[in-house]
Amino acid sequence: MGVKSFTHEVESQVSAPRMFQALVVDSHNLIPKLTPQGIKSVDLLQGDGGVGTIKQINFGEGTQSKYMKHRIDVLNKENFFCKYILIERVMLGDKLESIVY
Repeated sequence: MGVKSFTHEVESQVSAPRMFQALVVDSHNLIPKLTPQGIKSVDLLQGDGGVGTIKQINFGEGTQSKYMKHRIDVLNKENFFCKYILIERVMLGDKLESIVY
């Protein structure tokens, strides 16, 4: 088993609270609108968007995967931090057991 990690920081004119709200908290509504050709929809399978929530991302036609599911393990809106784990994806196969973001 190997572990790989990276950090990516981007400067933006949009405030941190607004960016976090859009890209993390409301991502299930926003992302399909921004990338309809790649992501068809995001369904909340369990929970209300907080810790323990399971989301299913449904990909569009012509993509390598039909869907993936991830679970939110930590959500700290005050410090703009979210940790989630990929729990199911057709592409995982035998090579990847899980992915933690």
